[in-house]
Amino acid sequence: MTPTPNLANAVPTARSEAEQYVIQYGDTLGTIAMAYGVSVEAIIAANNLANPNLLEVGQVLVIPVPSPQATVGYFKIIPDSELVYGPMSVTLDLDAYIQSRGGYLASYSQDVDGELLSGAEIVLRVAQYYSVNPRLLLAILEYRAGWVGNANPDPSTYEYPIGIYDAWHAGLYRQLIWTADTLNRGYYLWRVGGIRQWALADGSVVPVDPTVNAGTAGVQNFFAQLDDYATWQRDVSMDGFFSMYFMMWGYPFDLAIEPIVPTNLFQPVMQLPFASGETWAFTGGPHGGWDTGSAWAALDFAPIGTAGCVVSDDWVVAVADGLVIRTGDGVVIQDLDADGFEQTGWVVFYLHIESRERVESGTYLRTGERIGHPSCEGGVSNGTHVHIARKFNGEWIPADGPVPFVMDGWVSSGAGIEYDGYLTRGSQSVEAFDGDSEINQISR
Repeated sequence: MTPTPNLANAVPTARSEAEQYVIQYGDTLGTIAMAYGVSVEAIIAANNLANPNLLEVGQVLVIPVPSPQATVGYFKIIPDSELVYGPMSVTLDLDAYIQSRGGYLASYSQDVDGELLSGAEIVLRVAQYYSVNPRLLLAILEYRAGWVGNANPDPSTYEYPIGIYDAWHAGLYRQLIWTADTLNRGYYLWRVGGIRQWALADGSVVPVDPTVNAGTAGVQNFFAQLDDYATWQRDVSMDGFFSMYFMMWGYPFDLAIEPIVPTNLFQPVMQLPFASGETWAFTGGPHGGWDTGSAWAALDFAPIGTAGCVVSDDWVVAVADGLVIRTGDGVVIQDLDADGFEQTGWVVFYLHIESRERVESGTYLRTGERIGHPSCEGGVSNGTHVHIARKFNGEWIPADGPVPFVMDGWVSSGAGIEYDGYLTRGSQSVEAFDGDSEINQISR
């Protein structure tokens, strides 16, 4: 049995010289090391940092040339459709499966943002928000902690089952959101040819094998954040995580939907997410659909004159015809093929929709009909707005990729920096800006 072959991916050329990096607000050595494919320890040594936890905005760091280990990650672990929350996940009765295995997860519960959730509800919530396959999350949880099939796993896993040992990530929910975000980061970086090597937890650097697929790249990136070189070699081999997945679900490539996103995909006709005759601000260019690891699938719009998190009586409206299949915590999911599954076909994801007068699940909306009011509800927001993104077969579709976000003839494009970008229609161009300005006002 051989996985369906895929074309070798474009891998960026490795650096041959040291570079300089100017520290920006929010940077950590970990994020810088990941971006450049070197270890944190290598950056510390190259800059003689006495206190690596103390960084100053504007400080210049020397980024050394990576010293990679041998490439070993050529084995394909899972198809792309088994990483995303795609069509085959429809076949999984998540709660029934967890209960049938009788492990620790079956009786687990946790308070998540004031709501007591079962283990199955936590897995489902993470799968839906991050659009990551629940089969993959369960297999990782079993591989790392034995929670699915063992009623009495090692007590050392109770707080940190995945192995991310910090207070912020205590409990299953935050362990799984870290997992899903890390899987997505590897997947979508591979998709855009944006990764040349994995930086492992022990400081080793391993070149990305261009012949693997995006799903495998996502799993390789996950284990890279946890493993030393020898352990990573085992985990991404046939005898590692793959064997656990095979025992739980069968041969993963028997479940493949290939390609998960057709090469000739085109977007349905869409309009801007506000009413005719109104002017809003284009406040966010291409950025993460959900959290930082997903594709730059989202665009942001805000009513003119709103500053900070204020109540707005303006309306977000449907960008296309479709069935509302899920709402809650600021989210509205609109299924454009109206089959009732967000794992199949085109789906529009609206975020920061206020609960007041929000459309109810089960409502079929025509283009231009009301979704709800923009707000700061759900996710993270510094001001009232609507965040809107697209998925197809569970995969986030980048707003700056080969299938551009097109609304009322306005075509999205990126500027190479998250949240920066443009909407262009003919000779007109509007630039994203976090606030009200002449450059970012757009009308219907």
